[in-house]
Amino acid sequence: MSKKISTSENIIVGYKPRRMPIGTALRKYWQLYLLLLLPIVYFIIFRYKPMEFIVVAFKDYKLNMNVWEMPWASTKKEGLDVFKWFATAFKDQMFLKALKNTITLNIMDLIIGFPAPIIFALILNELTAKRYKKIVQTIAYMPHFLSWVIIYSIALQLLAPSTGLLNMIFDNLGIGSVDFLGNPDTWVGTYIAFGVWQNFGWGSIVYLAAIAGINPELYEAASVDGAGRFKKMWHITLPGIKSTIVVLLIMALGGILGGNFDRNFAMQNKLNIAKSEVLSTFVYKRGIKSLKFELSTAVGLFQSVVGVFFLLSANFLSRKLGERGLW
Repeated sequence: MSKKISTSENIIVGYKPRRMPIGTALRKYWQLYLLLLLPIVYFIIFRYKPMEFIVVAFKDYKLNMNVWEMPWASTKKEGLDVFKWFATAFKDQMFLKALKNTITLNIMDLIIGFPAPIIFALILNELTAKRYKKIVQTIAYMPHFLSWVIIYSIALQLLAPSTGLLNMIFDNLGIGSVDFLGNPDTWVGTYIAFGVWQNFGWGSIVYLAAIAGINPELYEAASVDGAGRFKKMWHITLPGIKSTIVVLLIMALGGILGGNFDRNFAMQNKLNIAKSEVLSTFVYKRGIKSLKFELSTAVGLFQSVVGVFFLLSANFLSRKLGERGLW
């Protein structure tokens, strides 16, 4: 009897489902593969094909040469030096300042901006008036569809030192005007505030979808036990969306050295450049405008490598702490 059980257990443990041949799968599900074809072509053309130009970061760019024909980077003193452009970037004080500003602004965005859509989604979930809830959602989503040029125009109308609506109110109250867009210190707060305003509504969509997937019987059981709204939110809703929060946090950490070029470039001026110069604007000014494509490629590659490092580290820590992670 024991032999039969062990044999059956071995059969079950060692069982491997038969894989459908590729030809059969293509014939059976050709509509799905056809839908998948367009995004695959898009990624090949616009994501993977341009990656061959990463090698420019290690070469001296020649406009009349193919990327593989260009000479490797070199210096007069040391000869061949493939890390020449990385060294050039790290010797540039403007690059170091842009690197510091990028990290500072992204960390502040993460600390202030990341919880905002979570809080908004929790508040929306507690609203019982469906019509009012839809109106609030629509109004909150709208800023996401505005370009940063338009948002900066709104900021000028509200925050300009002499003609801005908010500063006019301050003057009438005797407080005095505040240079929100020119003073580097106050500009940082303005930058973060408008970033949160643009993204919190749109970012809440994912969390609302995760909340909708929570079993409603849990809330009913909690109500029977006498739990109020806050306790339901704390003990049911937040644990129910914890995996979604972790995944989005990992993705946000992966972009810690990234930057929204439109956002920074639109809100940047000569007065606040000490805090508004970031890596994306540095690449545009020093790399593209000055035709130093090797330098811009080197900085972009540096951003990508650091981003991948943070992404892998955050995913590793989340798995170690018992969360699912990205993979």
